[in-house]
Amino acid sequence: MESHFGIANVWVQGDFVTRAVAVLLLGMSLASWIVILIKALDIVKFKKHARAARDFWHSEDFAAGMDKLGNDADNPFRHLALEGREATAHHRNTKAHLHDSLDVSDWITRSLRNTIDEFTARLQSGLAILASVGSTAPFIGLFGTVWGIYHALVAIGTSGQSTIDKVAGPIGEALIMTALGLAVAIPAVLGYNALVRGNKSILNGLNSFAHDLHAYFVTGARVSAPADQAKVLPIKKG
Repeated sequence: MESHFGIANVWVQGDFVTRAVAVLLLGMSLASWIVILIKALDIVKFKKHARAARDFWHSEDFAAGMDKLGNDADNPFRHLALEGREATAHHRNTKAHLHDSLDVSDWITRSLRNTIDEFTARLQSGLAILASVGSTAPFIGLFGTVWGIYHALVAIGTSGQSTIDKVAGPIGEALIMTALGLAVAIPAVLGYNALVRGNKSILNGLNSFAHDLHAYFVTGARVSAPADQAKVLPIKKG
């Protein structure tokens, strides 16, 4: 009788441990794909906001620039601009607080940096899941293979039938667990690397925007530094 390899046979013939490993790998795969899809959609959205932020400095005043950034509450560039404006107004209008000992430049820098740090933490949330899946899934699959081979050899030894056709089926089905582990880990690793690159691009744009905002709130103009010379681009305060 021919042996038929397949995941269905692994599930039907496997014991509790084999099935638990298969369910665990399935859960890890679903979790990693959910994270990849959600974070990829976020990156697409934030890159759209980054393109809108480049038009911010072509506005006649701050209010018009805010209109170009849109009304999305999740827009980090809009949140950064609002935080900078509130920090500037707070420093200018209050006189009896500890922060008054700080220079306005330092105060705005801290406010903008705190906003960027909060967004960075949010941007990187979920990446730990992909890192964990990518590093552990192959070993979980290997554990399932070792366990399956052990029980297959025990069953073969008990039956006393050690011909190639009797050995190849159970051993081959046990090796499927290693393949499943790799199938779960590889997308998680590739997704992690792609998301890290996307996050880095967004954070670079956000830091550049924060630098221009700092110059604007401190000096009243955005500083643009081309390769040959620096030029001050004014924008009216709203």
